[in-house]
Amino acid sequence: MKRATRQRLWLLLGVAALLVLTGWQWHRDAVDAPGNLLRLSPDAVSHVELSIGTSAAMHYEKRDGHWWHTDGTPSLSDDGALVELAAIAAAPVLKWRPASDFELAKIGLDPPRAVLRLDDQTLRFGEIATIGPLRYVQVGQRVALVSLKYTPRSPATATVRAH
Repeated sequence: MKRATRQRLWLLLGVAALLVLTGWQWHRDAVDAPGNLLRLSPDAVSHVELSIGTSAAMHYEKRDGHWWHTDGTPSLSDDGALVELAAIAAAPVLKWRPASDFELAKIGLDPPRAVLRLDDQTLRFGEIATIGPLRYVQVGQRVALVSLKYTPRSPATATVRAH
């Protein structure tokens, strides 16, 4: 085998090895990525239940593309406010940890500061983390750290008319 052919072969093997390593790293990064709070598309959410503090839960339902407050006499609600609540499902998670790693009362999850139920998925919101503008959110037996901008706010004041 000529020297030039051998060099090309080694170069080709080196490039192939780099491609394999790059693919492995991309796969590992994808597996290790924390992902979102829920595997639920915000557009697919059709029922929202929100309770903040000790206040009674507020219930909302999507009908014909609009959000309705369904407690008492049904009334049309601010679609934008409910879209924001549904969007919390897709909040990017900075880090997940098992709930057993925490004393839930110390991070505001026993009792929670707010509870948001999107269809059949429940999010329990705790205190602001000491490490930055992040909030503890419990999903099942795991606790996530998410940006404060994903803290639920009451859309109750946005009700526009009774029907």
